[in-house]
Amino acid sequence: MKLLPSLRERKRYVVVEALSDQKFSYSELREGLEQAFASFWGILGLAKAAPLIIKEKFNLSTQRLVVKVSPTAVDELKAALVLSKKIKNTPIILRSVSTSGTLKQASSHLS
Repeated sequence: MKLLPSLRERKRYVVVEALSDQKFSYSELREGLEQAFASFWGILGLAKAAPLIIKEKFNLSTQRLVVKVSPTAVDELKAALVLSKKIKNTPIILRSVSTSGTLKQASSHLS
């Protein structure tokens, strides 16, 4: 049985860009983001925010990817990105490019 649209939890899609001298693979960025989220939110916060890094929407050339998150946790996600300083001992800046309510609109900001 399907849930009514009014009962479904809405999500937000945040386009994240990694700025660094080195190009990272999807798995390296995913590990770095998950570590940043866990250190900022903790276990309970991770469960409430339910961040999901979408593998199909990763652009290797621009180092951008899409993170699906609960709408109440968008600001905390951006804070966790700012506080992340290194991935694999390489200095990095993670920034939010845009936030959208649909995956199609978020995908338009990947290139």
